[in-house]
Amino acid sequence: MAVRPPARPQRATAARPAARGRAAKWIVPPVLVRQVRNGLVESVHRGDVVEVDATGRVLRVLGDPDRMVNLRSTVKPFGLMALLRAGGQREFDLVPEELAVMASSHSGEDVHVRTIQAMYRRIGIAQGLLACGTEGMPLDPLTASRLARDGERPGPLRHMCSGQHSVFILLAKLGGWELETYWQAEHPAHVAYQEAVAAAWNVAPNRLRTGIDGCGVLTYAFPLREVARAYAILADPSALPAGDPRAALERHYLTVRDAMLAHPELVAGTRDRLDTSLMKAASGRLVSKSGMEALRGIGILRGPRANGTEVPASGMALKIEDGDGYDRGTWAASVEALRQAGVLEGQALRVLARYHRPQYLDPHGRTGAEAVPAFELAPVGELTG
Repeated sequence: MAVRPPARPQRATAARPAARGRAAKWIVPPVLVRQVRNGLVESVHRGDVVEVDATGRVLRVLGDPDRMVNLRSTVKPFGLMALLRAGGQREFDLVPEELAVMASSHSGEDVHVRTIQAMYRRIGIAQGLLACGTEGMPLDPLTASRLARDGERPGPLRHMCSGQHSVFILLAKLGGWELETYWQAEHPAHVAYQEAVAAAWNVAPNRLRTGIDGCGVLTYAFPLREVARAYAILADPSALPAGDPRAALERHYLTVRDAMLAHPELVAGTRDRLDTSLMKAASGRLVSKSGMEALRGIGILRGPRANGTEVPASGMALKIEDGDGYDRGTWAASVEALRQAGVLEGQALRVLARYHRPQYLDPHGRTGAEAVPAFELAPVGELTG
């Protein structure tokens, strides 16, 4: 098929955006999580959280909703829509499992590798085309240990971004473009991906603020509230205001969302991955996608919250200031924010307990330290009332 090249608990305070034309002032984020050992606070994780609806109306906020963040891997569900817009799902007969892994930051487990390999064999793509590298992969420790034991060096398929890179490769094959240089920003496949991101955020492609991601492709920067809004739209594109051009992409949003909901283990992994655990614990209620440097976007589907009230879809975005190399701050804050928003309760919270208050054990199994979320994500109406 020919494709034309694309042209202490702290109460929430709403931050005021910088005046137009002035440099943005860095606002020190509030403390979200404290690392506590025998009653002593050893360290803290600061960050910002915002929940909005599909119209962009802020529902809950703590910190600065206008904090600029690089999307990193949180872009993947939206970049995948470039392939859907080009007719790739029909042309390549893509199944939901394949779509889910192309929206993923997978752990490099065998289930992820087999899913991509099967797709490549069917379409006639060489694995050697992948240019995402292998550094630090696979993410899954058990898989990494097994490979090391067997003397097997992990290939690019084990990289957490091999699914995303497959989007570029399939776009190039669909368009009849050169495959080997798909990762370059000037390549038509890369341009198509950029245009899909621009469409999802309703901006002109030439207004995108870009950088180079860890896997070699472009990443994009937006205010945190706009990340949350994008995920609100992913959760329910029918909630878009009349006249919003993104409404034309509704079926693509739903295709990506439903693939992620159906196959959460392919979006992250089968062990110790919060995105997967959140989607399984709150089955059918939310889609979650993390990005490097402790960013997470969550789309919350329409449904009852903890008080039993039916609530329209919304999106939540959370960023830990220090990048959270141990994951504990992101884990604890994400679960707590969803609890305070009424999305998680009861059995779902019990299932997620190890993420909600991550514990660190000594060699004898005793709890040495615990990451404790300590903040108040108050509804905006309470802040202004």
